[in-house]
Amino acid sequence: MLFLSIIRFWSKGWIEQLYIKPQYFFPFYGFEFIKPMGEYIYLLFAICAISALLVALGLFYRIAIVGLFLSFTYIELIDKSTYLNHYYFVSIISFMLMFLPAHVCFSFDAGRNKNIHANQIPVWCIFSIKAMVCILYFYAGLAKLNSDWLINALPLRIWLPAKNDMPVIGFLFNYQWIPYVFSWFGCLYDLTIPFFLWNKKTRPYAFIAVVIFHGLTAILFPIGMFPYIMIVTALIFFSGTFHENIIFRLGSLLRIPVSFLTNDKKYILGKLATNIVISTFLIFFLVQLIIPFRYLTYPGELFWTEEGYRFSWRVMLMEKAGYTQFQIKDKTGKSLIVNNNLFLTTLQEKSMSTQPDMILQYAHILRDYYSRHGFKNPEVYVDSYVALNGRLGKPLISPDVNLAAEIESFQHKSWITHFDNEIKGF
Repeated sequence: MLFLSIIRFWSKGWIEQLYIKPQYFFPFYGFEFIKPMGEYIYLLFAICAISALLVALGLFYRIAIVGLFLSFTYIELIDKSTYLNHYYFVSIISFMLMFLPAHVCFSFDAGRNKNIHANQIPVWCIFSIKAMVCILYFYAGLAKLNSDWLINALPLRIWLPAKNDMPVIGFLFNYQWIPYVFSWFGCLYDLTIPFFLWNKKTRPYAFIAVVIFHGLTAILFPIGMFPYIMIVTALIFFSGTFHENIIFRLGSLLRIPVSFLTNDKKYILGKLATNIVISTFLIFFLVQLIIPFRYLTYPGELFWTEEGYRFSWRVMLMEKAGYTQFQIKDKTGKSLIVNNNLFLTTLQEKSMSTQPDMILQYAHILRDYYSRHGFKNPEVYVDSYVALNGRLGKPLISPDVNLAAEIESFQHKSWITHFDNEIKGF
């Protein structure tokens, strides 16, 4: 799926649009060393696509999975404007697969090297992937336990009526109670589906629910590959026998000898290697459990400030629209209003206008640019108006703060205005 999605990404011209055309980029804090590569970005995407294909085939697996993790994550970190939850999920699973023996059965590596060919692997290898999927779902459900989602059916009450022209089901979205049904079902689904998938008796029905739920979200909302990734990923919860049956059928179609498909060998890591991997995974999962709650260390409303919002499995929780106008001044009396279109793409401007950390980064881009073009120690001020989940727009950033003098950090940004409302919950 990842290989095909990269080919699709390439064929639609999105590489040029997102990674070559922009003049400026918004790196993640602490990863400023991740730089755009100009035309060489095509080489990085080629490495990523080839690595994904080799991982799928189980050919040169150990090298390929490292190449996949590094190339995909590098691309993901170039620009915040392109951040999506499922990109983060792909990076996480790729990281985990670097330590797991995903190539010991039904792979080219197993066919070339009989020493690694095995039909059984340690149960914690499968358990770790299941656990990561459970964290994703459960935290996504916790995030929906808020007053906007459950009590006000927001933002679905904004989005769904716009889909009333869809064939067959479009008429449903004219009913005011439908967004509430979708909101409550979405919350219950995320909180319970990992447990139903884990249970053998409920697993088949849970998988049908997965297909229906994610199939419907794929139809209704333009969220890329995420629904399909989650449908396929849910197969990890099925038994080894289930997967062996699939392998035997594929093997029969490809006329692969049965002796290659199965044996009685067990894949055993050395004691030292096992201890290292398990210790690494324990730290990894501890981090995954803590990171989504880092927002509690910040004051203010999370949806407004977005401090601690990313990397916390908060999926489709808000509709945020914004407008920003920047003014450059210096002590000589020079002053001008910035045309954002001269510096940013449409996607970048849309993302920047509602996210305070990106507004600060852009202010620094403007400061550096105009300091090279006739302004002495330029000051940067912004008039910003943002509407959150259908509320009336209000200034997001204090208009009297010189953003050129503010420093990016993990500290709370005191120049974000107070949110004159309360969204209760996680």
